[in-house]
Amino acid sequence: MTSIIQKVPIAAIATPIGEGGIAVIRVSGKDAISIVDQAFEGKPLVEQPTHTVHFGKIVDKKGLPVDEVLISIFRSPKSYTGEETVEISCHGGVLVTQKVLETILALGVKSAEAGEFTQRAFLNGKLDLDQAEAVADIIHAKSIKAVDAAHQQLEGRLGDHVKKFRQQIIDATAMIELELDFIEEDVEFANKEQLRQLLQDVDSEISALLETYETGRIVKDGVKTVLIGRPNAGKSTLLNTLVGSDRAIVTDIAGTTRDTIDADWNYDGLLFKLIDTAGLRETLDVVEAEGVKRSQKAFEQADLVVYLKDLSHPFTDDERKEIADFQKRAGETPFILVGTKKDQEIDEEWRTEFDLKISAIDGEKIKELKQLLKDRALENKHYDASSLLVTSTRHRDALQKTQSHIQAALNGLDLGMTGDFLSIDLRAALNELGTVTGEITNEHILDSIFSRFCIGK
Repeated sequence: MTSIIQKVPIAAIATPIGEGGIAVIRVSGKDAISIVDQAFEGKPLVEQPTHTVHFGKIVDKKGLPVDEVLISIFRSPKSYTGEETVEISCHGGVLVTQKVLETILALGVKSAEAGEFTQRAFLNGKLDLDQAEAVADIIHAKSIKAVDAAHQQLEGRLGDHVKKFRQQIIDATAMIELELDFIEEDVEFANKEQLRQLLQDVDSEISALLETYETGRIVKDGVKTVLIGRPNAGKSTLLNTLVGSDRAIVTDIAGTTRDTIDADWNYDGLLFKLIDTAGLRETLDVVEAEGVKRSQKAFEQADLVVYLKDLSHPFTDDERKEIADFQKRAGETPFILVGTKKDQEIDEEWRTEFDLKISAIDGEKIKELKQLLKDRALENKHYDASSLLVTSTRHRDALQKTQSHIQAALNGLDLGMTGDFLSIDLRAALNELGTVTGEITNEHILDSIFSRFCIGK
């Protein structure tokens, strides 16, 4: 069992600052219970069992009441951090919450840094590093699917895969190094075909996991959806319709939108980051020209492109060329051609196949458009609620480096390299995998990871 490291106690407000029914101040570390007991008027906390709640008052050093509170006690090692932990539930006003915290800090407790509670949980062996990262992902999640993906990681599913890979590579390394121990006797213990098959299996399984990254990135960060088209094509109107509020200004004046406008929209558990762009046209207006330039940049970074064509105006040759050009430049990025203002559609032979014709004003085909956006965003991604996804760039990079070392070892086998050279690559692969779960880490990585957390978590 991992030994618990009792550290200098820390404290922080663990709930959002503001007015509310209650606020929670978390205290964790060596002698946390006895320290809080000094400011508690009620049952002696040091005499109470773990996982119990007690009513009383927090009082300052002069014995004056600060607030009525409920105190929850968690004794080591059965707490979130693995240390002695106390959670103080007080009234949720800004001033009273701060006063309770200041009273605890005055007893010699240190103010917690961002993510320090979860960092202690990791250092005390309560969480693997990938699980600790999942805590931050749950807090910052902006869609149900992002929460689901983070929960899977928090449950240890990614860590289980990584530990399996590590064990397979350890087995392979052991086969090689046993042979090295008897190299002077010219005895071969390693079954080369068995070793090759083992490494090929690991290589294939890592490939399958890496293939989930693009889906994982979209589920976690949202689908960057760019609305492009000519001025007055209905881009701002559509954005407002999807979001359900007047996020973008809508007028009949061409060039109203002069910069990209972003808005988050959730549909069926998936986050879409909608980007309304300036109308595409040649202009002498310096500000509008900069907006068009930014529209082009947004297009290049998009996960999903929606080109809007105003059906109340006939097609021009320039528009047809422009659409064809955008479709070609989109490459593998899903591209949707939508006809807008269907309620004002002119009688014309369009000679162009629209994915959908809508009227944002009347709401016609908007429901169908929403489903189409989701379908196209996830096409070829084979996502379902039970899918294990790689959502972190750090994890992806570590897995890619691991795979590179595995493939180098396989190449070495084919070239007849000796076991000492193969062992170098396999140990490097083990090192990379260890950075995912935290078996191998350094202060720089930890600082980078836990800086994403809010104070109090």
